[in-house]
Amino acid sequence: MKLFSKLNISWLIITLLGFFAIDSLVYFGIIDPYYEITLVNILINMILAIGLNLIVGYSGQLSLGHAGFMAIGAYATGILTIENQSMGAFLISLVVGSLFAGIVALIVGIPTLRLKGDYLAVATLGFSEIIRILILNMTELTNGAAGLSGIPFFADWQTAFALALICIILVANYTRSSIGRATIAIREDEVAAESVGVNTFYYKLIAFIIGAVTASVAGSIHASYFGVINPSQFTFDKSIDVLIMVVFGGIGSLTGSVVAAVALGILNMYLQPFGALRVIIYSLVLILIMIFKPTGLFGTKEISLVKIFHKNSKPISEGKEG
Repeated sequence: MKLFSKLNISWLIITLLGFFAIDSLVYFGIIDPYYEITLVNILINMILAIGLNLIVGYSGQLSLGHAGFMAIGAYATGILTIENQSMGAFLISLVVGSLFAGIVALIVGIPTLRLKGDYLAVATLGFSEIIRILILNMTELTNGAAGLSGIPFFADWQTAFALALICIILVANYTRSSIGRATIAIREDEVAAESVGVNTFYYKLIAFIIGAVTASVAGSIHASYFGVINPSQFTFDKSIDVLIMVVFGGIGSLTGSVVAAVALGILNMYLQPFGALRVIIYSLVLILIMIFKPTGLFGTKEISLVKIFHKNSKPISEGKEG
């Protein structure tokens, strides 16, 4: 996999510009603590949407268990950092949560990824509920329905930004590797992919595990930034929210997932004063987008600054002849 592919160079330029722009706004007080919370939520949702898009948009598997993997990362960070309140413990919790989520994804994926369509969606939804019920009942470790509070604040918007960038580069590299192309082939036509020797189950499982790991990272950031977690934050509704972002941005477009996370995050922020009407307005906006743009904002397209500059530039020799 090429670390500095054209797409990655584009993302690197965009993210560096974005980082310095946000840092300047925070420095001058334009982004106050309230807006910073919105920013971190957007970055967390960005990581979740990118990971789910790998599963849904690139391998073509409908998964509704993303909230369960997020819960694993959140509780791993909460439990470990409460016991040892240090930055090292937070970094270890990121690794432990990711490894545990990957192992659980492997265990869950082996039987469920042989299913297709609605059957797979129901199976992954059931897994997510199992995780939530286990958290509710393991009171000595998770404090049950009350959840965990007093989690040390080690994550900030810079941490969330850096981890979001790492996840984007990881998934972008994956989708443009030979493994990623095989995964996309499965999405387009699984039977045809099998006929040319592609091990469809193996590639679907890899995408499922990577998606689970990214969700765990998002959960760790959530726990460490907000300091309070409970099982009600990781329900079926959370998985649907992430799926909405994937569909809204475009199934099979990383750019779409990023833009959708930003757009829906800002929309939710400005709809807060409307109370109960917020959900209705939010839903109407999504319905209108799906009516007029059923493939999502970007479809399967990606933004590449390299291609844009190459398209707009002309060779020196090109011009009017004398």
